[in-house]
Amino acid sequence: MSLSIVHSRAQIGVDAPAVTVEVHLANGLPSLTMVGLPEAAVKESKDRVRSAIINSGLQFPARRITLNLAPADLPKDGGRFDLAIALGILSASVQVPTLTLDDVECLGELALSGAVRAVRGVLPAALAARKAGRSLVVPRANAEEACLASGLKVIAVDHLLEAVAHFNGHTPVEPYVSNGLLYASKPYPDLNEVQGQIAAKRALLIAAAGAHNLLLLCNNAPKPIQDQF
Repeated sequence: MSLSIVHSRAQIGVDAPAVTVEVHLANGLPSLTMVGLPEAAVKESKDRVRSAIINSGLQFPARRITLNLAPADLPKDGGRFDLAIALGILSASVQVPTLTLDDVECLGELALSGAVRAVRGVLPAALAARKAGRSLVVPRANAEEACLASGLKVIAVDHLLEAVAHFNGHTPVEPYVSNGLLYASKPYPDLNEVQGQIAAKRALLIAAAGAHNLLLLCNNAPKPIQDQF
């Protein structure tokens, strides 16, 4: 099949509007054209995707490739569409079954080696994918964030080949099981870090030891503008 459609998500603030990645292969001189209001980082994805596919041992089709990121009036930025574009090209060239991509959404930036890198704004995309009733394929580094949308099936991958093997049914990837985001507590500031201010530090220590209230006033603070005239 020379036409493939893969679902993805853009990022506009806290919203994640749907983006449909349409890939069409036609006869003619080998080329790759991208339309749909892509910004510079998105336009560069065609080079990342080509290298990722080739370095993964897959076949990059030597045909005239047209990529459409719909809707056309929605700005697209970042490398979040790399994985969806790569899977669309592989699906259009019959290297990945098209039907397996109908019920999933894909996010992820591709390295030239085919490794899948983390992207920003995964949680809004996860919430939107859950509302749409689709699963979400994300980089493994974003899996915990995606799992914050409870009830969503999350497929975490580290490499393009892992995603291809999953959709081909050769090595299915089990849904990611969240371990919970780890809370890293930051050390509190210590009074030893304060230079000088002996009286103020002693007052703070006495107030803390006796559970007293304390009001600190700065006598050197500049007067309000209205009091200077």
